[in-house]
Amino acid sequence: MKKVTEEELAQIKNHRNKINDLMHEIGVLEANKHAALHEVAKINSEINESKKILEEKYGSINIDVNDGTYTLIEEENV
Repeated sequence: MKKVTEEELAQIKNHRNKINDLMHEIGVLEANKHAALHEVAKINSEINESKKILEEKYGSINIDVNDGTYTLIEEENV
């Protein structure tokens, strides 16, 4: 039976192990990405709910997030 050298086999195993480690790391990163995207969606939903509440109270406005002042949004008559 023919075989590759021990050095060649060690190199092949080393490459395989590196690929496996990287694939595992990618899986962990994808899981974290998935969780982060769900959190973004949740926060966007909360933002939209806050916008609705503020619009009911103040009407259509632009808020300066630095100091809390706001200006009314003028509706265009088309």
